Amino acid sequence: MQEDRRTRLTPEERRAQLVAIGVASLAEHPLESLTIEYLSAQAGVSRGLLFHYFGSKNGLRREVVRTARDSMLVATEPSPDLPPLERLRDTLSRIVRFVREHRGTFYSLVRGVASGDDEVRAEVEEARTLQAERVVAVFLELGMRDTELLRIALRSWVAFAEEALVESVLGTDLPSDEIVSFLERSVRAVAGSVEVEGPV
Repeated sequence: MQEDRRTRLTPEERRAQLVAIGVASLAEHPLESLTIEYLSAQAGVSRGLLFHYFGSKNGLRREVVRTARDSMLVATEPSPDLPPLERLRDTLSRIVRFVREHRGTFYSLVRGVASGDDEVRAEVEEARTLQAERVVAVFLELGMRDTELLRIALRSWVAFAEEALVESVLGTDLPSDEIVSFLERSVRAVAGSVEVEGPV
């Protein structure tokens, strides 16, 4: 995509444009292939400009991962007006939809934890922590005690769910409803294996 020389962007707009191109590239290319050279060619700008904005290849990847992560978190944010179990199913449905619509982005986020850059891993882990907190909130509303074991169990389930989404959504043609139901049953089973004060 060559730059339109008649268009003058502010530094903030230019930086956002470059990050958006990087995020879009995840649809077709893994995070590991996102380099200064690749993005400069795609954006039609100099390598020096990209170094000015991002400092390094890892700096670029961190910004792209952070933007993609935030997009996923917004798209899957729970609906506060729904009762707990309905909210859980609605959230899972939107997660599955996001993965179907943004396959490459999701895969890069899931695999981002294997990045050699600590800050890239931290961005991905922050998303996992927030997703786990969302699930914990559901089960606390259902009467479970807020224990360390509950949080460990549900945080572990988030990692399991990511792998299940990679295998089912990205690797098969299973219907979305079937995947959502499986994820719902699995998280309730995990929560149910922890001591509770009330029924789950």
